[in-house]
Amino acid sequence: MTGPLNEWHDLAVELAAWACDVIANGRPDPATAETKVNAADWVTSFDREVEQHVRGELRRLLPGHRVVGEEYGADPGESAVTWYLDPIDGTTNFVHGLPWVAFSLAACDEQGAAVGVVADVHRGEVFSAMRGGGARLNGEPVRCDEKASLTGGVLLTEWSRQEAWPGMYDYLSRVSATCGSTRIMGSCALALATVGAGRAAGVVLSGHYNAWDVAAGVLIARESGALIFDREGRHDDVPLHGVLAAPSSSAEELWRTWVGTP
Repeated sequence: MTGPLNEWHDLAVELAAWACDVIANGRPDPATAETKVNAADWVTSFDREVEQHVRGELRRLLPGHRVVGEEYGADPGESAVTWYLDPIDGTTNFVHGLPWVAFSLAACDEQGAAVGVVADVHRGEVFSAMRGGGARLNGEPVRCDEKASLTGGVLLTEWSRQEAWPGMYDYLSRVSATCGSTRIMGSCALALATVGAGRAAGVVLSGHYNAWDVAAGVLIARESGALIFDREGRHDDVPLHGVLAAPSSSAEELWRTWVGTP
């Protein structure tokens, strides 16, 4: 990998490693953690510390680049490059000591998602990708499971915040009818990266989510060889109104299962 994308990729990996260390050694207290939109939408001092540090490093090392983060919103102005940052994807898990927590960071330019990193904090795994450069896990190339099937496979989804997304229960029933097994783990970013690592037959996300939840994971899944659909079946760069990521072996069947088409 060469050129600016390589530099952005390496910086994102370094920031992910730093964030993993801070978060993995963090011990949030549910009694002192705060909530935002509702009582299920947690935020901790660690979310804020990680976002502030990463924002500072991006501004220092890549002046002119814009940052959009979950905790502090969007930088003013416009830039050809925008970084989407979720300092802790899975804060509810983090608050309650459940080890399924991610750091997610992606850079997007005029052509779409360019660089993405998702770190599985408690497993010490860093998934990364660069547009046209393939997907990696701790620096080693990875591919999606190109023989994956819904039957007997693991399918991942997430709640829309803490609620079911429209049509979710019908979708779950259709997956069950294929003998597929659905898991709801608590991190959109990790769900998408899991497909990229060949550990799941597909992901469907619907309802409420933001670009910082999915931009990095979508790029990792795509660069691993997975297909990316939105609900209408389009291959969007970073779909924001429903996203499916799955190997070609299972993608079309999973999409039909999602939208309820025989």
